[in-house]
Amino acid sequence: MFNQAFLSWALRIVAAVILGQTLFFKFSGAEESRYIFSTLGMEPWGRYAAGASELVAVALLLIPRTAGLGGLMGLGVISGALFFHLTKLGIEVQGDGGTLFYLALVVFICCAGVVWLHRKEIRALGYKF
Repeated sequence: MFNQAFLSWALRIVAAVILGQTLFFKFSGAEESRYIFSTLGMEPWGRYAAGASELVAVALLLIPRTAGLGGLMGLGVISGALFFHLTKLGIEVQGDGGTLFYLALVVFICCAGVVWLHRKEIRALGYKF
């Protein structure tokens, strides 16, 4: 039978791991991160802002009471990433075979699932959708 709690944790962990693993690259100024944000005209402040936003989203996703908000924040952050992939960066960035883009899609799907599963808690906080 369907276990909603297990699905919620699985989606949250997948999204948090993917978002969390990019933090090192953003905060350390890794070459690929600098390239991406330079291409967007947002280096270094955009890289730091994106990293800080992702860090908050990861924390919110992993705290059960704030999972829905973490999902919403994750959707916001990753929607920006997908937008820039589709408009300025392209699917493939520096020969990565589209890995960053496809990981962003996975995060988007996971966060959308978290938001759906936690919609009642989000509504209880005053957010309507």
